[in-house]
Amino acid sequence: MGVRLERGAITMKARAFWKAVTMDREEFLDQFLGVLRAGGVHYCLVGGQAVNAYAEPVVSLGLDVVVAADQLKALEAALAQRFVVERFEHCINVSAPGSDLRVQIQTDPRYFAFLDHATPREVLGLTVPVARLEDVLQGKIWAALDPTRRPSKRQKDLADIARLLEVAPEVRDRVPAELLARLI
Repeated sequence: MGVRLERGAITMKARAFWKAVTMDREEFLDQFLGVLRAGGVHYCLVGGQAVNAYAEPVVSLGLDVVVAADQLKALEAALAQRFVVERFEHCINVSAPGSDLRVQIQTDPRYFAFLDHATPREVLGLTVPVARLEDVLQGKIWAALDPTRRPSKRQKDLADIARLLEVAPEVRDRVPAELLARLI
């Protein structure tokens, strides 16, 4: 006789597991999302957690988001009042003491269009806006081709591309031949 879990139980287990992995004792994820909601920020997930919304999930300490360009300045100021905020060329990193979770807000203008087609999906036991699969794939392609990224990060990007192709083989033609050759 099998054990049947209700959807809510699975959701709670996913959140509890992710909180344990990120050692998020300070509820950083909830607080971060609360700042987005309170500010009416238009955002969506991109990166590895967005891949998890479409493919079999893997554990990660990162959460990559894109925010509407016209809301970035105000959001950065609001986040700096509560968290550690560091600005880099194409991203804003947000962290909090008491949590190993790392949030990266993409400021590369190529990502802003991803917001237009984002839809609510379940990730980390939460329902949040996630970029559409084709956009997540494009972001992973950009990352895998970026020679300034650490080789280990580019390998993870390749693995994420492979995960997306497993669940959506119809998007294979979007992947450059040089990356497809590295997936074989």
